[in-house]
Amino acid sequence: MVLGEVLERLGDETFAAGTLVALEDLNLMVRVEAAGRPFGEGIGEYAAGASRRFAQLASDDDWLALMTALERADDAGTACLKHMLEWSLRHDAHSADGGADGGCGGQCTCKGS
Repeated sequence: MVLGEVLERLGDETFAAGTLVALEDLNLMVRVEAAGRPFGEGIGEYAAGASRRFAQLASDDDWLALMTALERADDAGTACLKHMLEWSLRHDAHSADGGADGGCGGQCTCKGS
């Protein structure tokens, strides 16, 4: 299955859980579940949203880091999904703690609202 198909199917919680288990990163799975909980999102919804947020909000440097990760990976799909999830978790954590300037600084999907 190609990455685009995986990202499309992440809304199915059963599929999403299986996909995250296949990443073989229990810590990441727990962090994804915890990040989505306050918003009533399951792991699939959070993962799908993470990929959309990355596509919409990632900087050129973020995309370059993703390309570098893909070049070094044995499995590009797994590397891409992990990278997008880690990116989203970092940005969500930064937004939740108010960021350095007391706001999200446009780092989350609220766009500073």
